[in-house]
Amino acid sequence: MNGKNILLGVTGGIAAYKTAFLVRILVKKGANVKVVMTDSAKEFVTPLTLATLSKNEVFSSFTDEKDENSFKEPKWNNHVELALWADLFLIAPATANTLSKMANGTCDNLLLACYLSAKCPVYYAPAMDLDMYQHPTTETTFKKLDSFGNIQIPAAYGELASGLVGQGRMAEPEEIMSFLENDLLSKLPLRNKKFLITAGPTYEAIDPVRFIGNHSSGKMGCAIAEAAASLGAKVTLILGPSALQVNNEFIEVIRVTSAEEMYTAVHNYFNDCDVAILSAAVSDYRPVTAASEKIKKKDDSLTLQLTKTKDILASLGEIKHNQFLVGFALETQNEEENAKLKLKKKNLDLIVLNSLRDKGAGFKQDTNKVTLISKDNKMFPFSVKPKTEVANDILKFIIEQTNA
Repeated sequence: MNGKNILLGVTGGIAAYKTAFLVRILVKKGANVKVVMTDSAKEFVTPLTLATLSKNEVFSSFTDEKDENSFKEPKWNNHVELALWADLFLIAPATANTLSKMANGTCDNLLLACYLSAKCPVYYAPAMDLDMYQHPTTETTFKKLDSFGNIQIPAAYGELASGLVGQGRMAEPEEIMSFLENDLLSKLPLRNKKFLITAGPTYEAIDPVRFIGNHSSGKMGCAIAEAAASLGAKVTLILGPSALQVNNEFIEVIRVTSAEEMYTAVHNYFNDCDVAILSAAVSDYRPVTAASEKIKKKDDSLTLQLTKTKDILASLGEIKHNQFLVGFALETQNEEENAKLKLKKKNLDLIVLNSLRDKGAGFKQDTNKVTLISKDNKMFPFSVKPKTEVANDILKFIIEQTNA
């Protein structure tokens, strides 16, 4: 739900009081929530309550009521904009009256206008008394709505407002949330896939104070991790020393500092992953020895003896079996030639090329400009984009390749 735009439709049933708890749960999950209500729904829960909890204006009519003391014209509440804004439209509670109107195309309020304009998935949680729920017309309505592609969140069995006991009670907010999450996850293209991603720089100690490092921020790798998780993947992110924070229940973050620590962490998780994307800017060299105390500034020059670090990407290319292995190539000259050589030499399935000479690409920026080069040396260049969009381009290509 994190970052999702949720349009919540509330209709006039006693279960409407539960929507206060539902909005609170959605917001806690990181969703952006806007509420549209029918007039009768306001008899059970106030717009002020839902506006306060959602931190957004609540809509219930096509125009705002004109203030008698104001010369301003009423503002139009654009149902098309509301519907297109939503990633998901949830109608809860959905009364028998509203469900019947939805099934038959009746459009006599703002909520129904939003429904008829919606391009996103529509979920509905029925709420009505036992006899209404069991009426043949209700069954016909359900079948019709389901045939349109709407998704029903089944009503629960229990005590109803009338005192009867049976089915028709709206699912509890926690049950609605669980249903939504499980249904959305089941449809994601990377569901049940395990991703191993590296990001950020590595620091190689000279002494307890100083190090050899680079300017990588980790933004690209973290964007890929977030995008993979949003598509259903379980992600292990090996993150070098970076100020970035990643808070996602589908991402396990392993913090490391040196190339040696990253090498060990990557090999601990590689055998169990389906896709490995190594976007970290790993130091190529480290000091042969690191001083145990701070080196004092005595002479005009300081000579360091460096030795190569382990090549993490090449080591994975040697042992991979069914994993899809992705590397990055940051080049400043002979970009294509060097990237293709790295692709072959390290036994990769895909390499992501970016050049420091390209405006908008490189370290510490929020944008990047990449060219994807596949195992058969086909090239797929992209324009400058935000790193979040670049991440989606990379994952889309991986999904196409692994599902081919």
